[in-house]
Amino acid sequence: MSEMVSKQDAASAVFSSGFNCAQSVISVFCEKYGIDKEAAFKLAGGLGGGFRSGEVCGAASGAVLVVGLKYGQYIAEDKESKLKCNAKTEEFLNEFRRRNNSIICRDILGVDTSTEDGRKQAMDRNLFRTVCDDMVRSAVLILEDLGY
Repeated sequence: MSEMVSKQDAASAVFSSGFNCAQSVISVFCEKYGIDKEAAFKLAGGLGGGFRSGEVCGAASGAVLVVGLKYGQYIAEDKESKLKCNAKTEEFLNEFRRRNNSIICRDILGVDTSTEDGRKQAMDRNLFRTVCDDMVRSAVLILEDLGY
């Protein structure tokens, strides 16, 4: 990624190219925290659309994966890192909720994308290209603001 392209713009471009919101967020941080883009894309592949069910926003989920890459516990006995990762996850989610009024996909979009009718409404209203892109940018900005 060029230094001239912001992480928000880079994530937005990834999203516009056809990747989901979670993939787009993690893709601009993954290499900094030790995983390549292919692994990041695969890892986040099922998280878009609020876990494909209108639940937790995929952009927020992708960001939580970034939190885990930085702070996640990987030794069973290391309870300190587990507690720190939990706290950092809550910090991110609280800030995402504060800035976007919710972390729930269907609440953010105003339609339930887990239903055929909801997906059609979202497509007809161009929500994936507008609201979802805004959420990708927001998640990236919050991560940057929090020092990732």
